[in-house]
Amino acid sequence: MATISFFGGTNTPIDNLSGSGLGFFGGSFGSSVELNAFQGSTYITNGAGTIEGAAVNNIKYASATTGYAPSIVPATGLKYIPNKNASLNVRFTHSSNVKTQNVRMRIFDRANANNPASGVWTRVAELLKPMTSYSTVEGSGDVTWWGDSTHDGTDSQGTFSGSPNRDIRLPANQYTVGGSGIIVPLAQSPGPSGQFAGNGSANTGTYTQHDWYVALSASPKSIGAKTQYGLYVSLEYL
Repeated sequence: MATISFFGGTNTPIDNLSGSGLGFFGGSFGSSVELNAFQGSTYITNGAGTIEGAAVNNIKYASATTGYAPSIVPATGLKYIPNKNASLNVRFTHSSNVKTQNVRMRIFDRANANNPASGVWTRVAELLKPMTSYSTVEGSGDVTWWGDSTHDGTDSQGTFSGSPNRDIRLPANQYTVGGSGIIVPLAQSPGPSGQFAGNGSANTGTYTQHDWYVALSASPKSIGAKTQYGLYVSLEYL
């Protein structure tokens, strides 16, 4: 049997609240994120963002290639952030050993996976650094945030639908991970704890568990709560 599960950080299940997911806030739960700024905290919450669950790792967009990450100051390069400090852990399990491929992540409006989320700009970066410390050793994940206008739409697996191919429904010169516009590719067959991911494209090993680690950052386009906002992951396994 195949199952996809979502965890805040690396070990906090997200399915503990009705319609639950990650919510992005200002400095604390319930506080608003300023316009033209990115979130200051991330929590597990219900679909309306009104019930406070566990706080999870907050990684805040700083520039095209850097983020403010837990336990380190100032902003650091995305490739230096360890998997354990991710905002989100996506886990695929199967009763027998399988490899995974064509793994894709979308941000959408909770109605149609081809539609971008409503009222929010989103940046996404895959982390590929199984080491537990930041250190001076680079991982092999994304160098640039997907959704940033400087992203060229490529990673180790090739060229994808993505930056700078914004969704056609967005205003000119506006970029965000969303719908059928910018779709984020995740590593092929990373194995348990993502330890076999390598550069994201080389591994073809088979395992009963595969883990992906993702940094997520969001900014509102207008005032008010944004609830038409969801995350969708698809993959092939064999």
